[in-house]
Amino acid sequence: MNIENKQRNPVLLIHGIDDTEAVFHKMRAYLIQRGLSVHTLNLVPNNADVGLDELAKQVSDYVTATFASEQRLDLVGFSMGGIVSRYYIQRLGGINRVQRFITISSPHNGTVVAYGSRRPGCLQMRPDSIFLKDLNSDAVILGQLDFTSIWTPYDLMIVPANSSQISVGSEVIVPVPLHPWMLTDPRSLAVVTAALAKPIKLPLLKKKSTQ
Repeated sequence: MNIENKQRNPVLLIHGIDDTEAVFHKMRAYLIQRGLSVHTLNLVPNNADVGLDELAKQVSDYVTATFASEQRLDLVGFSMGGIVSRYYIQRLGGINRVQRFITISSPHNGTVVAYGSRRPGCLQMRPDSIFLKDLNSDAVILGQLDFTSIWTPYDLMIVPANSSQISVGSEVIVPVPLHPWMLTDPRSLAVVTAALAKPIKLPLLKKKSTQ
């Protein structure tokens, strides 16, 4: 299924902690095959040695350098990359550029796994961190976008797994057994493709489905 030209935006994929853009190899090829223009970047450093707000500035700089000022785009963030993307949208003006926003297994309400490190980015991803409380205080702004949160109840990196739930937008549960498989499982790829193909409109009610 190719996405119609009139609905096509360039798609920017944002990776998670300890990952590089290579983690999107399968998803990128899948989306390109369906007629999308797909972009990736490497967040540096990728190990949470700096705050997620600093990484979000890299996203902002990339968007400014890569796309014309009037070009709207679609943003897909995996794991930590979803929170980095939220900071870009909610705090760095991305709300004016992004039309479709998808997070995949992102710790919107933190993950207890982040207690295993005192690196700045990990401190920010702990449950009830000041950073997440601030972002969640006006998460309603994401309702201005076509926003979808995709997650699996079996996630061992996002603990509890339902931390990937958020009170705005749509949510889709893809019951795969491992966190990284969320980027390669055919069900996840199909959900991302469908979300990127949706006509732009304001979501009125939170919708939930299981794949």
